[in-house]
Amino acid sequence: MSTGIVTLIGAGPGDPNLITVGGAAALAAADVVVYDRLAHPSLLRHAPRAEKIYVGKKADQHAMKQDEINALLAERALAGQNVARLKGGDPFVFGRGGEEAEYVRERGIEFVIIPGVTSAIAAPAYAGIPVTHRDAASSFAVITGHERDDARESGGRAAGQAEGRRRWDKIANAGDTLLFLMGVENLEEITTQLMAHGRGADTPVALVRWGTWAGQQATLTSTLGEVVERVRAAGFKAPAVTIVGEVVNLRERLRWFDRGALAGKRVIVTRAREQASGFVEMLRARYAEPIEFPLIRITSPGDNYASLDTAIGHLNTYRWVLFTSAPAVSHFFARLFAAGKDTRALSSVKVGAVGPATAAALKEFGVVADFRPEAATGAALAEELPGEIAGARILIPRAQEGEAALLQILTDRWAKPDEAAAYENVVDGEGAEEVRQRLAEGSVDIVTFTSSSTVKNFVSALEGTPLPASVQIACIGPSTAATATELLGRAPDILAKEHTLGGLIAAMEEWA
Repeated sequence: MSTGIVTLIGAGPGDPNLITVGGAAALAAADVVVYDRLAHPSLLRHAPRAEKIYVGKKADQHAMKQDEINALLAERALAGQNVARLKGGDPFVFGRGGEEAEYVRERGIEFVIIPGVTSAIAAPAYAGIPVTHRDAASSFAVITGHERDDARESGGRAAGQAEGRRRWDKIANAGDTLLFLMGVENLEEITTQLMAHGRGADTPVALVRWGTWAGQQATLTSTLGEVVERVRAAGFKAPAVTIVGEVVNLRERLRWFDRGALAGKRVIVTRAREQASGFVEMLRARYAEPIEFPLIRITSPGDNYASLDTAIGHLNTYRWVLFTSAPAVSHFFARLFAAGKDTRALSSVKVGAVGPATAAALKEFGVVADFRPEAATGAALAEELPGEIAGARILIPRAQEGEAALLQILTDRWAKPDEAAAYENVVDGEGAEEVRQRLAEGSVDIVTFTSSSTVKNFVSALEGTPLPASVQIACIGPSTAATATELLGRAPDILAKEHTLGGLIAAMEEWA
């Protein structure tokens, strides 16, 4: 069996968009990913076929000790697997990447290093603090916030372990800007030593917790003389980057990441995974933290398209074809093409669409909707459909369980609506355990619902877990809101005025 390769990948400081192109490619090629606590979970999606092994470490809690991690990397590589070692920040900046590389090289295993964006620079940047500036700092130094402690790894102090490796007389003036990583627990020692070796008590200081993550906490700013008490009073916890120097004073002028209304808000996205990406990106663009909880999986209908295929065979008998969602459009045209037809089959009918996303999906097939209601709901489409429709046959390709109001209103107008199952919404619920845990610990701000199905599946997937009063309910439209009120026991806190994803985002921003 040939020996695999160990690739040490810098995951970046948190924001998943900061992974390098090389890092993403290496994850995609990996057989196994060994990942740390500070690597964003969404990065694992770059490695869909790989086994994932968590080895994260906190100050006093180790999922796996370092010597065990080293042995794991070597064991898997010697078994012929390509191993991706995903490490927060950069593997060679206090990431113990050098130790891991040495260990595998000593055992005849080849390794590759893919550097990453270090939190030492990125966390201050996301807080609006440049580590250098022509008017404030021409140099910077990156320093570990705590010294090596072999006792933590071995259960007792190792023989010959050096005491006090850090030379504070050198560190205090190592650069105009000093950047301490992993130093919150030792902040009192750090500030005391810096002041004892020449840094003034009025020197500006900032701490950035979970820097670059969508849930990045508001940066705490103070001075060397007062920061310890400020941190204690605020209950500020690790992980954080500590910045010491005049550049901290630039924060208010250069602040950008945490300025938006939704910045730092933790938002559950319940859309189907096939539809969620656009909404997730809209949230990330506003520096919110999307928590993907796909409650719907879009699949073929249980009757194997029988009703839709029959309707497509008699399209010339319909006056209107009404689409209420983008999936309905894509599945309809897939069956149209499978029947050997193309868009010319729609030449004798008019086409209606609910909302801009559905209309955009139609345009991708070269079809412009003849009618779109002002409100993006099926009920509005039925009520406002122009012309005399009494006696008219109307085809509605949609989900197997669609909105009842659409059919009822068309029937009340004496039309003859025909439903055809174009797709089916199946309960998904992947990630339910994580969502339950987040709700229990209070780390969710908003849960969003974009259809009645997402509400029903949310209740089903959580199996009785209550929705805390502190969590805001956001709904895309009145039908979804009615279902939320019925099943969750309270009216939504946020309701989109325009029944689109953009309208939902706008309503959330207005609330915030």
